[in-house]
Amino acid sequence: MIRLYRGITLASHGFNALAGTAVVAMMLLTCADVILRMFRRPVPGTYEIIGFLGTIVISFSLAYTSLEKGHIAVEFLTEKLPRRIRSGVESVTSLISAILFALITRQSIAYAVDLKQSGEVSVTLTMPIYPFIYGIAVGSGLLCAVLLVESLRSATRTVKE
Repeated sequence: MIRLYRGITLASHGFNALAGTAVVAMMLLTCADVILRMFRRPVPGTYEIIGFLGTIVISFSLAYTSLEKGHIAVEFLTEKLPRRIRSGVESVTSLISAILFALITRQSIAYAVDLKQSGEVSVTLTMPIYPFIYGIAVGSGLLCAVLLVESLRSATRTVKE
């Protein structure tokens, strides 16, 4: 279990680094486009590339954010509960979230396969769209793994307390 958690944590950190790189790329591309527009030479497809990079930023940072408890959480109800019940609620919530993201992963893969088979490409750059949908699936799948591990850890705390 500890090796699994370390592997998931390492993967989450790696994907988060890729998300950070995508943010920097978005910033540089936007700045270059703004500057080049002053010389009437905008970067073609900037809007599409920013959208594609945005999918990377969001999907690749989900697992790390969950590991760091960086999501918004409404705890005013659960903080009043005894520790054991609170751990049980966390376990169930993480499990339900894992199921949701497993479904998102599955549907993203199905959508990417469909886009690949149909040959769908972006309008301006005619770039294939399906790799980015696969990226969403990978990010969602990694988040699903994080949530499953968190659910197991919370369930273990529930039993031990």
